[in-house]
Amino acid sequence: MTIWVVAADAARARIFSADTPQGGLREVTDLVHPESRAHARDAASDEPGTTFDRMGQGQHSMGKKVEPKDEEALRFAKELATMLDSARTAGQYDRLYVVASPRFLGVLRDALGESTRKLVAADIDKNLVAHKVEEIRAHLPARL
Repeated sequence: MTIWVVAADAARARIFSADTPQGGLREVTDLVHPESRAHARDAASDEPGTTFDRMGQGQHSMGKKVEPKDEEALRFAKELATMLDSARTAGQYDRLYVVASPRFLGVLRDALGESTRKLVAADIDKNLVAHKVEEIRAHLPARL
């Protein structure tokens, strides 16, 4: 049985593997999404457009503004979810643990395919992506 652990936030995801439930973790890959770290003033995003009433009397906003950081977090979550879905299909892991910053955890959950979600044994809402592998392992169950 191969177990994967994903430690992630909106800008980075590290994937670890364990061959046994009590085993240590070894890093498989480190994905970085630098666009999520861009300052709002640097990110290219338009304000919502406006439209006029049919009779030309009023002007209304066409939609709510999405913050560039939120848009990039969603884009990265979808990219990560696609990679995890592909790895699941290829049989690269049998069980998945997700450790992510609270805000990103919800976005990633929503982006995962149903079959991949079924393999998630637990998720932990902590931002540990920059921590040492031993510290990440310490936040997981003793038996994965």
